[in-house]
Amino acid sequence: MIASLYDWLLLLHVLAAMFWLGGITVVGAFAVRILRTREPGATAGFLGSLRVIGPLVLAPAPVILLGMGIWMVAEQWDFGDTWVSVGFALFAAAFLIGAAHQSRAAIAAERAANAGDDATALRHLRRWAYGMAVILLLLITATWDMVFKPGL
Repeated sequence: MIASLYDWLLLLHVLAAMFWLGGITVVGAFAVRILRTREPGATAGFLGSLRVIGPLVLAPAPVILLGMGIWMVAEQWDFGDTWVSVGFALFAAAFLIGAAHQSRAAIAAERAANAGDDATALRHLRRWAYGMAVILLLLITATWDMVFKPGL
C-alpha cells in the first residue's frame, strides 16, 4: 500500500518534533554541564555554538512542526477539537518562551562572556537553562496531548 498524504505529513511532523525536543534536550544538558563545572571560557564557547545550532536545528523544527500540524488538522481533524486547541496553545507557549526569553537570556550571557564577566554570563546562562526546562516540559505535555487526544 502506498502511504497517504496524511502519513507523510505525520512523518514530517514527528521528525520535526524529534529534532526540536532532542535539540533542546542536548543543548540544555550542555548548559547544565557548564553551569556545574564553571569552566572558564566554556560559556562563551557554548553560546558561540548556539549561534550555529539554533538557526540550523532549533529554528526550522518548530516551523516545520507547526506547518505539518496545521496541514494534518485541515486534512483529517477539526480545529475545534480540544486536543488540537491544547496542542496549539502549548506550541505557542513554547515558541514564545523561546523567541522572547531564551533569545534575550542568550544574548545577555554572550555579552557578559565576551566582556570577560563569567559570573554574569553564568547567571544569564542559568536563566536560559531554566527557560529550556520549561520549554521541554511544554513539549512533553504537547506530545502527551498529541498521543492521547483528550476530549476526542
